[in-house]
Amino acid sequence: MNGNWRSPDGGVVTGEITVKYYVVALLAALSSPAVKADNTIRLSEPVAKTEHSETFGSELDTRLPQVSLAALEAQPQNYLNTPFQVTTRIAKVCQKKGCFFIAQQDDVTIRVSFKDYGFFIPSDSGGKEVTLAGTLIKKTMSAEQAAHFRADLNDSNPALAPGEVYEIVAQSVRIPLRS
Repeated sequence: MNGNWRSPDGGVVTGEITVKYYVVALLAALSSPAVKADNTIRLSEPVAKTEHSETFGSELDTRLPQVSLAALEAQPQNYLNTPFQVTTRIAKVCQKKGCFFIAQQDDVTIRVSFKDYGFFIPSDSGGKEVTLAGTLIKKTMSAEQAAHFRADLNDSNPALAPGEVYEIVAQSVRIPLRS
């Protein structure tokens, strides 16, 4: 409604509908499962949940060989397109959707994306030590892609440089509920 309208008791009401509309819209947005009250973006539900962790993507295959980011960096050709698992710290998470993160062990960093863009992790997962199952791929990152990823992280991490890069494509990520 525009302007004034008559209430049931015959009085004139001005602007009250607009205020009520915005209050209802705000409450609906805050109660949405996608955005928690602390502004955490959570666009995927876990496929498994325990008292201590949540797993996103698919169930974690713990039978896969365990590797380190240092091994992936030192001999990437040994791990290309071969499933493995790695335990790593999440240095930064995409703050727009949780659609990728930067994994870090010591001085080694690598971008982690999610298989088929099929799941996301909570945007407040940074700093947590996670276990993931995935494969290593080699790809060319354009300057535009690198700039886009840096903007989503608000970071100029070396894992986000244009050119030939290695990236982990995760099919499963297990995240502890507490840091």
